[in-house]
Amino acid sequence: MLDVPPVVRNKALALGAEDWLAALPALVAELADRWSLTLGRVFPDGTEAVVIQAGPEAVLKVGLPTAERASELTVLRLADGHGCVKLLAADDASGAMLLERLGRSLHEVGLPIERRHAILVDTARRVWRPAPDAGLPTGAEKARTLAAFIPATWEQTGRPCSERAVEHALACAARREAAYDPAKAVLVHGDVHEWNVLEAGDGGWKLVDPDGLLAEPEYDLGVLMREDPEDLMATGDPFARADSLAARTGLDATAIWEWGVAERVSTGLLATRIELQPVGAQMLAAADRIAKLWNL
Repeated sequence: MLDVPPVVRNKALALGAEDWLAALPALVAELADRWSLTLGRVFPDGTEAVVIQAGPEAVLKVGLPTAERASELTVLRLADGHGCVKLLAADDASGAMLLERLGRSLHEVGLPIERRHAILVDTARRVWRPAPDAGLPTGAEKARTLAAFIPATWEQTGRPCSERAVEHALACAARREAAYDPAKAVLVHGDVHEWNVLEAGDGGWKLVDPDGLLAEPEYDLGVLMREDPEDLMATGDPFARADSLAARTGLDATAIWEWGVAERVSTGLLATRIELQPVGAQMLAAADRIAKLWNL
């Protein structure tokens, strides 16, 4: 029996992907036979995919049936092991991937937040590069997706944050959509956080689970703004994190901040919908306080 992690199962059910769940054991068995894999345990912390040990040097990953599966493959092929995990083999029809096996996540290592941010930023920067013909979603499309997702999910989840926080997120998403410039867009990972960067064999770090966008690089740093919400608010000046990330990269603090506002509400609502707590409630509580601080 294939032990699907609870968050993955809940997300699949939220997507209406019961058929995917039912077909998953047979698909995994077929891929193991095709690629001559000796499969081991399922890693329990998956949120977007089932990830299975495949010998000492590889893992088999089968992601949820979303549009992001094709984008992930595109990113990994473009990065070719630089900044992102190395792709060893792929099945384009199912989106399944055989990947190099990495070590502990940055979360497991337990470094101070300043050091974590330095590693995350430096690793993400290795991914940023022009990729105009990659066929990936744009930053403008991402902003529109967030703007559609936030109010719909807010209603579906019983309005778990203030209307003021939702309006703030929508205003920030609209400004990032308007600011999109294809001439300045680069390949970005799209989900840079401490669970998505793992120890590499050379002593460095590599990102996993890219969403893949052609966007301003500030988008990746906006994801760092949504993470560690309690630490963000404990400083007394949440904008200081955006200033720090901008200073490290030479990027725009306001763009980082605005992406963070939209991502914080979107991810908090998603986490609430799939019962990923307490992080969902923490993000939404931070969003409420920020909207109040900004007198919105």
